[in-house]
Amino acid sequence: MIRRVLIANRGEIARRVIRTCRAMGIASVAIYSDADAASPHVKDADAAEPVGPAPAAESYLKIAHVIEAARRSGADAVHPGYGFLSENAAFAEACEEAGLIFVGPPAAVIRGMGSKTGARKTMVAAGVPVVPGLTPASQDADVIARAVREVGLPVVLKAAAGGGGKGMRIVRDEASLADAIVAATSEATRAFGNGALYVDRARHIEVQVMGDRHGHLAHLFERDCTLQRRHQKVIEEAPAPRLSAAVRARLTDAALAAARAVDYVNAGTVEFLLEGEGDDARFYFLEMNTRLQVEHPITEAITGFDLVRAQLLVAAGEPLPFSQSDVRITGHAVECRIYAEDSRTLLPQAGRLIRYVEPTGEGVRVDAGVTAGQTVTVHYDPLLAKLITHAPTRDEALARMTKALADYEILGLHHNIGFLRRLLQRPEVIDTQAHTRFIESTLDELSAPADPRVVSAAAAMAAFVVAGADAARAVPQNDGEVPAAEFDPWDRLGPVKW
Repeated sequence: MIRRVLIANRGEIARRVIRTCRAMGIASVAIYSDADAASPHVKDADAAEPVGPAPAAESYLKIAHVIEAARRSGADAVHPGYGFLSENAAFAEACEEAGLIFVGPPAAVIRGMGSKTGARKTMVAAGVPVVPGLTPASQDADVIARAVREVGLPVVLKAAAGGGGKGMRIVRDEASLADAIVAATSEATRAFGNGALYVDRARHIEVQVMGDRHGHLAHLFERDCTLQRRHQKVIEEAPAPRLSAAVRARLTDAALAAARAVDYVNAGTVEFLLEGEGDDARFYFLEMNTRLQVEHPITEAITGFDLVRAQLLVAAGEPLPFSQSDVRITGHAVECRIYAEDSRTLLPQAGRLIRYVEPTGEGVRVDAGVTAGQTVTVHYDPLLAKLITHAPTRDEALARMTKALADYEILGLHHNIGFLRRLLQRPEVIDTQAHTRFIESTLDELSAPADPRVVSAAAAMAAFVVAGADAARAVPQNDGEVPAAEFDPWDRLGPVKW
């Protein structure tokens, strides 16, 4: 059994892994950059190790620094979370060479699935339907343009060597094709050091899979990730609404075939593009994410299984803690990503969280990477938290989400809670008629500026909080001063509703 896990990540996913480690009696070790020394994930862990300066490239992405931190801490396993080094085959190999258990798939699988072009060939050989797209042998702009015309507009240009929305452009007409090729190639080169592009079309859905080293493989059904902006997911659902039982069966069978084709071990997600409705809907393999996904909590909600616990057990050499017959769908779950961003420009924001209170209630879960009083920096992803609601039906899950968003209190920086509330109230979302470009097409309406009266009131309240916290530093007590972090004048006022 694993005794001590170093979590090669930060924020909410680090805290998420720490919670499961604690429940399993496994010691946890956090890593932190100079900017994160006082962050919640560091305080939550049983131990913590520094890995370098604030920029991720000099700390969280430095393989040698992370491996050395694991050695110093006495860890026997490393959980990469998602992002950073989670899909880096060289990191998985470095862990193995250092005698550490990597909580994820083998390096060879990460490498093989890391290239969309290589993964596509593997899936074709395994009989898994693939996107009707092309990856031109030549990456000359004229050759790519011919491939786009062969596939037929509209198409999606995607970076062949990466993911996360980097190097992706949607081309709807001939006039925008040349600029899109240049932009996608340039962004892909900057992000992955490889400007190769892949041409595809259709819509998006994903299936959670888990495998162990004993040959057991299971799926945990699908998630719908239609609501995106700039190719980054904003709201996810499980199970996918309006997906027929027949298509679900074919989809999950294809996901298992994809995982079986590469002898998959640990948690992974097989992404498909879906087109059409009813039993006639068609789907195609897009890519395989060889890690835990950001949206894994909604799968946990509808199945009842702790995916991080399953990851740790499998990494330790144990069989999957469930079989396919154990996995059933119970109810419906929705996840909203709470970002520090200006919803009108979609630019990330930084600042101090003067007020931060999470919603509670039946069927409500919050996976957060922040706490009140914390300063959110510009160095990392602006994701503050993930808000998850679960209920017997989709309508009830959406109603719980709407209430939970209304109860979420954040003051001190711009965030997207109002944006999410407006999005969930759209009839296209309620009736499941939205598409992957829906947010972009309605951005002006969804990002309506706040009522100036509310802005003025918020500014006055913020000034009150700051002044009160400053004054608290000088308040004498029998045993000394009251630490500013323990002073919250909002507690005198009670909850604030907008």
